[in-house]
Amino acid sequence: MQHPIPASLVLTNGMVFNGYSFGYEESAAGEVVFNTAMMGYPESLTDPSYSGQLLVSTFPVVGNYGVPKNDFINGLSAFYESEKIQVSGFIVSYYSAEHSHWNAEKSLGEWLKEHKVPAIYGIDTRELTKVLREAGSMLGKIVVNKKEVEFIDPDKENQIAKVSCREVIRYGEGAKTVVLVDCGVKHNILRSLLKYDITLVRVPWDYDFNTLEYDGLFISNGPGDPSYCDITVQHIRKAMEAKKPICGICMGNQLLAKAGGAQTYKLKYGHRSHNQPVRMANSNRCFITSQNHGFAVDEKTLGKDWEPLFINMNDGTNEGIRHTSLPFFSAQFHPEAASGPTDTTFLFDDFIALLKK
Repeated sequence: MQHPIPASLVLTNGMVFNGYSFGYEESAAGEVVFNTAMMGYPESLTDPSYSGQLLVSTFPVVGNYGVPKNDFINGLSAFYESEKIQVSGFIVSYYSAEHSHWNAEKSLGEWLKEHKVPAIYGIDTRELTKVLREAGSMLGKIVVNKKEVEFIDPDKENQIAKVSCREVIRYGEGAKTVVLVDCGVKHNILRSLLKYDITLVRVPWDYDFNTLEYDGLFISNGPGDPSYCDITVQHIRKAMEAKKPICGICMGNQLLAKAGGAQTYKLKYGHRSHNQPVRMANSNRCFITSQNHGFAVDEKTLGKDWEPLFINMNDGTNEGIRHTSLPFFSAQFHPEAASGPTDTTFLFDDFIALLKK
């Protein structure tokens, strides 16, 4: 029997959590954040919004259903949210080396090693999560076999530029054309849009899409600090002059808000889970949503032509905005889920309906 390789999680506050490696046997650093979802680790690990982060799973057992095949359909991953694992490291309490699932191709550990992503198990993730909830997300590093690395602050780099596509990509041949600004788009957003009769044009985060002919604009999710996207905000502001439908998700919510004159700020420890309750503004309609973001819109800075669309019922933070007269709206959460609840998929219907007016 092979002896487990020792590994440690080191935080900037001096705390050290000792455990064992089950991923790539190299050290790595990033921002330590936690996700309270009970399942969906293949989707979370491949979500570009986690770029630069060390992800903690609060669910006690991880790996029991392995990971699926990396099949592609029409240029999109069938089961993952991007082409590769996006996190800098993975932190769990108990890793199940044995897996069983009809769609599993390999173990989680094998997959992490293939993508050169370190992972650690055998630590008290309950205690770690309590620390992060009290102090907020903080920098950390997974040290494998005592191979030291420096702390890295992902907010000091443009994470969106790292995960965005590098060229214009077209999908489908539909009656309406939608330009999607790729700030780190999850593949299920693309899949969700392509269920409609549209042509989807995916462009890099800094691309001047105003040079294109289109019927509607969609701004995707993405990692990190929205302040790096001033050029994107300028392009969105220019697009508003055409008064064509605009929809944003997650980072898209923040960039649309900034284009409308609002400000954003960093949350203490972010929203990352499948069970975030939101309420539609000026109503009693409530939804359970999947979320993954560390920054939020400062609702107090919204201009007179804008209003909140959704509100987080846990902490009262903004979860979406809309223009009072023009066809612009956005959501801070993920209506496409993947993984998580699909309570709010109607937002895609609402956007497509605007294209037909």
